[in-house]
Amino acid sequence: MGETITCEIASIPFQLSDTDKRVLSQTDEEYQHHTWDDLQNIIQNNKLHALKRRPSDLRRYIKWTAETSAAYGNTMNYLLAHRLPKAWGPPPFTPVASTPFEHPSDYCVLINDWPYGLAPGITHLVVWTRTDIETDSDKGDLTPESRAMVDAFVKRHFVDRLGPGGESQVTWFKNWVALQSVRALAHIHVLVRDVDPGIIEEWTKEHDWHREP
Repeated sequence: MGETITCEIASIPFQLSDTDKRVLSQTDEEYQHHTWDDLQNIIQNNKLHALKRRPSDLRRYIKWTAETSAAYGNTMNYLLAHRLPKAWGPPPFTPVASTPFEHPSDYCVLINDWPYGLAPGITHLVVWTRTDIETDSDKGDLTPESRAMVDAFVKRHFVDRLGPGGESQVTWFKNWVALQSVRALAHIHVLVRDVDPGIIEEWTKEHDWHREP
């Protein structure tokens, strides 16, 4: 299998997981999309290594990562140039609040450019914050305090916006440090299902406080 991958992709810019290798051995037709129940099981059991992209998307992601690293040095530099708020400037960042997600200028919500292979109706969002989120020293997972803090943010920002029953349409996770493709800036992943595109646009729009003064 390793030889097949090497033949298909000249330069792999990151270490492929066992899940990646299995995906690359498949066609898109063979691939099984993550359903909402599947995602709930993966996240609740903290089996984040099981999350995967469609084979064609993974190949494009590998190619994009290699080209982006060659052009910008790393993915973080690309995000700073093209995706993150200009008002943040270059690192080290100076957040308004010391608590993540406390002040709206310290975070932004974007649609994931490279989402996992999700069933129709599921949207993959990423919430970037210039305020660090505390993790443990073991595998870089959230501390209990950080998990409670993120959970409260997701409820008030996403779940409450959807009204009654909103908790059944939203789930979230934060990759352990070992699984992150961008480690220099804290972020969480939010998955929502069957949400009106207008609400998605509302969550992801650029605000005045994200622009350069």
